[in-house]
Amino acid sequence: MPTQASNRSYRYPDNSQIPYYNSSMHVGGNSTFYVQQNHVDLHSMSSDGGSQNNNSKAQMFQPQYCTLDSSSANCVYPVHTSASPQCLSRSHICQHDRHSDHSYDSPLSVSCITDVPSLKFTTLQELENAMYGSDSDIVSSESSLIGTALDQSNWRELLGVKSGDLKQVIVACGKAVDENHCRKDLLISELEKMVSVSGEPMQRLGAYMLEGLVARRSSTGHALYKSLKCKEPQPTNSELMSYMRLLYDICPFFKFGYMSANGAIAEAVKGENFIHIIDFQIAQGSQWETMIQAFAMRPDGPPCLRITGIDDSDSAHARGGGLDIVGRRLCSIAQSCRLPFEFNAVHAASHEVTLEHLGIRYGEAIAVNFPYQLHHTPDESVCTENHRDRILRMVKSFSPRVVTLVEQEANTNTAPFFSRYMETLDYYIAMFEAIDVACQRDDKKRMSTEQHCVARDIVNLVACEGAERVERHEPFGKWRSRLAMAGFRPYPLSALVNNTIRELLSDNYHINYRLEEKDGVLYLGWKNRKLVVSSAWR
Repeated sequence: MPTQASNRSYRYPDNSQIPYYNSSMHVGGNSTFYVQQNHVDLHSMSSDGGSQNNNSKAQMFQPQYCTLDSSSANCVYPVHTSASPQCLSRSHICQHDRHSDHSYDSPLSVSCITDVPSLKFTTLQELENAMYGSDSDIVSSESSLIGTALDQSNWRELLGVKSGDLKQVIVACGKAVDENHCRKDLLISELEKMVSVSGEPMQRLGAYMLEGLVARRSSTGHALYKSLKCKEPQPTNSELMSYMRLLYDICPFFKFGYMSANGAIAEAVKGENFIHIIDFQIAQGSQWETMIQAFAMRPDGPPCLRITGIDDSDSAHARGGGLDIVGRRLCSIAQSCRLPFEFNAVHAASHEVTLEHLGIRYGEAIAVNFPYQLHHTPDESVCTENHRDRILRMVKSFSPRVVTLVEQEANTNTAPFFSRYMETLDYYIAMFEAIDVACQRDDKKRMSTEQHCVARDIVNLVACEGAERVERHEPFGKWRSRLAMAGFRPYPLSALVNNTIRELLSDNYHINYRLEEKDGVLYLGWKNRKLVVSSAWR
């Protein structure tokens, strides 16, 4: 989408150009919000299941799959599609724990040789051979059928898949699709019988990876990825917010990212009177609520705070509107804390942002925040412009006091399909296990949360390629190289931040969560799998 510069203007009643000192909060104009208060210390801190039965015969080795892309009227249906499109609730992803036998249409195709004038037969035998095949053709066909039956009886052994081992079947399916194996349909049919969105973690993950594989084979990955954002019936913004809130509450990944970044920012701008935070994916803006309250409690009085929030239209539905909603809410919190505050909204995707959008001012102490965002910014493997490195160089050009980076610790950016598939399996099984200990398996809200907040990423990783694949994670070593090439050096997170997060985990979350500090960088993982990494730079 094209960048949108603000075309409205917020000014003080006296048309002053000094943004921090105004007697009241103003809302309007260029999506910039101002609030000014006296420097006073406050002590406030802080589907239905089942499948449609058809009366026609099932076709051997031509299985159909009811996929998520049938959820949208605008989707592209796969090659193997049911006789009538079904809504998302028909998919095994929304059948929860119900499994049904499928029967599929086998339409007859009749042609009359008299309608094809180019066919010339001089004898009855030629006509018979054309219609039924020669004796040798019949013998060959019978042998092929016998061979097929034998293959069906021992295909698990031939493909090295033990009966009932779900993980092996998931792996075999990915490899078969990658290699275009002749038995890929058979494997996918087997996997379809074994997965369930209300089952164990591997069953639930398998259901979404299956959807990705089917979409990949039918080249509907992008349509499916989009349909998961706006499927019918589309959840209301309050429902979607409740799903996001559940994930925020039951898993510490977002709290970990917010707390570690905020700790680094608070230390880097200590004692500064004019602070500008640039958030490259502000979403709901909830990360800054506690930061505003903490700044307001400074013993020598609160600083003047300006926040630039960057976001594209993807988050608008969850918010229930544009970035103005975020600005008003943060302004209200700042006003209640008597903290001078300004909010600047930038309606753009991260790769569209330029220096002009940010409105850098002389004398500001600038902090830049990249929360689970840079892996969505295209790099050299997607386009020649390499926006990922361009953004980092641009940020370095205005010498911020600190840059915070929170990312998933995974390697999916340039990995070939099967390696990426295995990385997705390994990463998300840890995440599904973490969710499993916090929510009941038959919890419908948990199912909706996984579908709307997690499944889209899995489907995108498995089904999409090129510019359509926006989930492009890199391991921390790669991020370190990119930041170093842009001119940044590490800004180690303090022991205070480390201890605060450790207390959060021990007091509120399962013992299997692991926190590791290495060279001033914090890793959060589940058991032995690192899932999130937080670092700071300057």
